Amino acid sequence: MFIADNYRKAKARKTVASRKLALISRPVSDRAALPHPERIRSHRVADGVATIIADASGLSQSEAKSLEDDLRTAALAQAGVTEARVALTAAQPSRTLIAIGSGKGGVGKSTVSANLAVALARMGKKVGLIDADVYGPSQPTLLGTDAKPTAENDQLIPVSAHGLKFLSLGQLVSPGHALAWRGPMATGALAKLVEADWSDAELLLVDLPPGTGDVQLSLIQKSRPAGAVIVSTPQDLSLIDARRAVDLFNKMSVPVLGIIENMATYACPHCGEASHPFGTGGAEAAAAEMGVPFLGRLPLSIAIGEESDAGRPPAAGAGPDSDAFAAIATKLLAAVTH
Repeated sequence: MFIADNYRKAKARKTVASRKLALISRPVSDRAALPHPERIRSHRVADGVATIIADASGLSQSEAKSLEDDLRTAALAQAGVTEARVALTAAQPSRTLIAIGSGKGGVGKSTVSANLAVALARMGKKVGLIDADVYGPSQPTLLGTDAKPTAENDQLIPVSAHGLKFLSLGQLVSPGHALAWRGPMATGALAKLVEADWSDAELLLVDLPPGTGDVQLSLIQKSRPAGAVIVSTPQDLSLIDARRAVDLFNKMSVPVLGIIENMATYACPHCGEASHPFGTGGAEAAAAEMGVPFLGRLPLSIAIGEESDAGRPPAAGAGPDSDAFAAIATKLLAAVTH
């Protein structure tokens, strides 16, 4: 009897202790009571302290801070909770950086960069575009916005336009003012753009200045592009410098993903007859000679010029010009993923 009585008392004490423990440490079972339930990965309450682990992947710093504040406020509103601890985790985005260069200025590199970025975004990719052309930053005009980037915790927050995010050196100075920067200043500014808060961008296209100077070398040495694209017109004068650009990337062990021939064919708006003011096929022949892929050719089009000046990238619309950019973007994406 004595043993049985002691056993019953011990069992009763254990049951009471278990109930108390259950009250002290319990999962927050109703996710609907907390905001952003799709981001909550773990949530418990112990001794009046709510501990919540949430996934902040793809959020900017301000959005992540808002998520943390919302969860903390909701947790403290629950009965029995006197303290709330919120930990945010985030998967590191896998980002591919692609340099877009040209040996010579005036070949339409920036226009091609903007439209390729738009075309890739329309294909469902999360795209960022950096306008690193110190001598002629034109992406704010091409993308139709003069909005200035903001900054949080010493990081620039890119501007959104046409389904992508972009930053430009042109956003950092007043319109019409020259960027009279020496090499160290230019490369320092480029680093700020590359290290900005690109959030969940998968592809980061960098519109480089023409030539093979400090900005190109700095990008290659510090950021290691996955590959480079060279833009050239078909004429020999342009191709001489395009070859130099290919040679630079080859020497720095950056794969050249391909050459794009721009301003290849002009169709008369009156009779429709095609002509070739700069020749045709030169970039394709040079690509074959150097063993570099040829990504395609783009026309010398009045519509592309007018739409670009108006901040309406042709790749964002419909028609033959949009289709031409989409075809090249498809080849570029295939080259990057393989």
